[in-house]
Amino acid sequence: MMSRRGLLLYSVLCGAGVLWSGVLVVTLALGHRPVHAVIAVGIAALLTVPGFAAGILANRRAYRTQQPRRLWSLASWVPPHVPGWAAFTAGLVFFGFWLAIVLAFVQLDGNPQIRDGQYVLADHDKIVTVSERTYNRQLDHEQQISLSVLGAFAVGGAFLCAARATDHET
Repeated sequence: MMSRRGLLLYSVLCGAGVLWSGVLVVTLALGHRPVHAVIAVGIAALLTVPGFAAGILANRRAYRTQQPRRLWSLASWVPPHVPGWAAFTAGLVFFGFWLAIVLAFVQLDGNPQIRDGQYVLADHDKIVTVSERTYNRQLDHEQQISLSVLGAFAVGGAFLCAARATDHET
């Protein structure tokens, strides 16, 4: 069984993951790449994955969760002691990351590659030569997708860990 302090620590780490991913997604959407992709995604994963796993395990063990009885009832998805504003805020931030994923996928034109010293986008059997700027922009979209997925997981991890840590029934 995980302690409340441990769950709060994981919640704070996931919160840092939300901020890290969110700031980088916004900067990438604005056309800037402040951190190399491997470092950005690696730090986001280190901040997110442990807390998300701990949140899932802690909630599963504590609540013996099942599928919600009513799909659109907030009470069936969120523990009763969690304030509605917290659940709404988490849902709103999660939706923001989801929207960033969708927008980045829409802007992808192919898989950016370098072939014979030229920048190309490969889409199935079609190869298109592009400028370095377009190539880098496609790399930014791929990084935005990765960070947005990790950001969405971080929202879930922060919410789940905080919900379990603040439950006073245990």
